[in-house]
Amino acid sequence: MNKKIRTNAVDHLFEAILCLKDKEECYSFFEDLCTVNEILSLSQRFEVASMLRNHNTYLEIAEKTGASTATISRVNRSLNYGNDGYEMVFGRMEDAQE
Repeated sequence: MNKKIRTNAVDHLFEAILCLKDKEECYSFFEDLCTVNEILSLSQRFEVASMLRNHNTYLEIAEKTGASTATISRVNRSLNYGNDGYEMVFGRMEDAQE
């Protein structure tokens, strides 16, 4: 984990996020916290990660999500060399569907 982001302020933010109970609470909180473009950028990266995980090509991903090849590459790097955060979440989402 990047030590630069481990601050009391980030801890406080994550504690707040962990208090959210459902999707509607997430919408309320994130619409207050972020701009529409910030939320859409985060969701785009998550969609890119999902598509990369499903072995879609960069071209397919760019066409479906509108993400730049730089964004796709950055997300791919996180999937391959990051902290396995995406895999943890995708695994839990799959477990919840079963």
